[in-house]
Amino acid sequence: MIISLIIAIGLSICSLLIIIFDTTCHTLPMMLVANSSLTQILFATVLLMMTIFSLENDIKQRYYYDLFCIIRGYLSYASCTAMNYSFLLQAIYRYIIVFYPINLFWQSKRIQMLLVVVTWMFSYIYPFAFIFTGDITYNSSNQLCQIPLHLSFSLLFVIFNGYLGPVVAIQIIYLKLVRYVKEISKQAITTRNNLPRIRRELKMVRRIVTITAILVILGLPYTSFLFMSFFTEPPTYYYRISSIFTNPSLIFIMIALFQFTDPLKSFVLRKINFRRETVVPTIGQR
Repeated sequence: MIISLIIAIGLSICSLLIIIFDTTCHTLPMMLVANSSLTQILFATVLLMMTIFSLENDIKQRYYYDLFCIIRGYLSYASCTAMNYSFLLQAIYRYIIVFYPINLFWQSKRIQMLLVVVTWMFSYIYPFAFIFTGDITYNSSNQLCQIPLHLSFSLLFVIFNGYLGPVVAIQIIYLKLVRYVKEISKQAITTRNNLPRIRRELKMVRRIVTITAILVILGLPYTSFLFMSFFTEPPTYYYRISSIFTNPSLIFIMIALFQFTDPLKSFVLRKINFRRETVVPTIGQR
């Protein structure tokens, strides 16, 4: 699990560095991709710290927590929320381009940056109160600090704001775009001039849906334990079991991000081709 998180962090850092230093990536859509990469770095780092803490306590057979355990629990909710909303921002941007192509105000970098800041503020503010209300508690069996899995307002609040809200919103945007494409396909030829552009944006949103689907599918064990806790006691080691699936999902998300983001994919292919062109003449000279 530690290795998978380190790989995920490495891939996220690589994508972020590519966007920063490659001038072809200095566009608004890529800025939103960079935001997703940054949120994933933070989320994977928090999970890595939680895993190391759990492993260290297991090895030393310690069953206690410190203030940092509570903070890590808070950061896990905040960083996960920020990551999910980063994908939602990408979908919203595509939605704006399709439905409001003339309205440049909402497509401006200033507004999109403002939305990024707002989502970050919301993600890190709303779970902050849990530190002081005592909702985040220490679970000795799983060696971590989280909101206990049982039916409670705090848990439902986190589920809706950090997970269900952004994921469902992305699905709604995708379905609206699909419906719009079907409607516009039936209209006059003059309207069909915009169809390739709309289909391109639909394709981008479909890719975002695929990325979130990876997280949803590999997060099914934890989700199952979560809903199970509303009616009965979940397994004792629910987090240890679910992390086997959740942690590697971050690797698959980054691989999908590289595959679906054309500028990132083009950069990697250029570097691979450059190395091949460099190696071949060298071998030929020998």
